[in-house]
Amino acid sequence: MAWDEGLAQLMRDDLAALPVTEKKMFGGLAFLLGGHMICGIHRGGAMFRVGKDRYAEALAIPGVTPMQMGDREMNGMVDAGDDLMADEARRGRLMAISLSVVQALPPKLAKPRKTR
Repeated sequence: MAWDEGLAQLMRDDLAALPVTEKKMFGGLAFLLGGHMICGIHRGGAMFRVGKDRYAEALAIPGVTPMQMGDREMNGMVDAGDDLMADEARRGRLMAISLSVVQALPPKLAKPRKTR
């Protein structure tokens, strides 16, 4: 397993009041609302979708860093290490930003399956 199951349960508890789905992505586990990723966990921490408009606000939270995949910085995404994830207040601030961004998006429509 590429992620910490205890961290996955922490995120499930934080999101329990919402109709969130889980999907294995990027070698980790993503949590989605209306088809949009809110956050995800990976080895060593978590990532949150904070959008471009709230990116600087999220980075001002101690322990938050830009999210990178390989050599590429992921626009509108931030990384949170284990120390931040253990801090309920900082994690809650970051989750609130992420939820506000995702809840403002229209639900994704399912893509039609290609038939041969």
